[in-house]
Amino acid sequence: FFWSAALPLVETVTFDHLREQPARYSRIRLWGSIGFIVAVMATGALLDHVALSGLLSVIVVTLLGILGYALVLPESSPHASTDDQLPVGAILRQRRVRALFAACFAMSAAHGALYVFYSIHLAEHHYSKFLVGCLWSLGVLAEIVVFFFMVGLLRRYGLRTILLVSFAAAIARFLMIGWGVEWLSVIVIAQLLHGLTFGAYHAAAIAAVNRWFPGRCQARGQALYSSLSFGAGGLAGSLLSGWTWDAWGAATTYTLSSAFAVVGLVLVALGVRKSDLDGAAARRPVRIAETAQPSRGAR
Repeated sequence: FFWSAALPLVETVTFDHLREQPARYSRIRLWGSIGFIVAVMATGALLDHVALSGLLSVIVVTLLGILGYALVLPESSPHASTDDQLPVGAILRQRRVRALFAACFAMSAAHGALYVFYSIHLAEHHYSKFLVGCLWSLGVLAEIVVFFFMVGLLRRYGLRTILLVSFAAAIARFLMIGWGVEWLSVIVIAQLLHGLTFGAYHAAAIAAVNRWFPGRCQARGQALYSSLSFGAGGLAGSLLSGWTWDAWGAATTYTLSSAFAVVGLVLVALGVRKSDLDGAAARRPVRIAETAQPSRGAR
């Protein structure tokens, strides 16, 4: 509960320190992925020598370490924003914001079956526990690589293109997992796509939220992004995948995941213009952006 509440604040503080260099966020975020791999490997080794109850002590020590670092984190100097007094409701009424949040909900819902049933799916097709662990690690390694190169990717392609490619990759990935599980090479490629379906997608989405929710609205924007996508979307995808898994099996469940990604792709393609993310309008005050939007046909 409290961990979920802290994450949007961490994102906000990070962007507040980055100021005019928000593209560097991904270079910081990749250390979270590296930490995940280290934690998984270290915990596995630890549990070979201590009882499961000993894991609680490790978690407590880790959380105390996080608290210690939070206490010494330097405050960023306050900076003025023309949009500091804008109500969040005014931002949420924008078509581009509603479209992105709905797409983020769909993307997280698409990943529901992955996080709940992926290991079970592979085990049912005679993948060893070691191989399953390697495949999970491969996905995290792919996202680390994408995070590392994200600065250059953002400059070359822009946020909107990266989002569209991420959703397209999710469509292919879940179809591959659902229908290509008999071929290890297909599953390896599907796991490599995690670099796009999470790494590139998350970096682009969170950068968009940072642009559209300025000043003091930023923390609430990040909270909305986390709760609507990872919270509501993840919950909906997990629950729905449980029902479809029992009723129709793995292939249909992952096809449904792919369908969620299709919905997200359409929402971004039709609801978010290129100028909304990569042009001057992306950084304009909301009042101006609302009254100076380009025609619907502009991209």
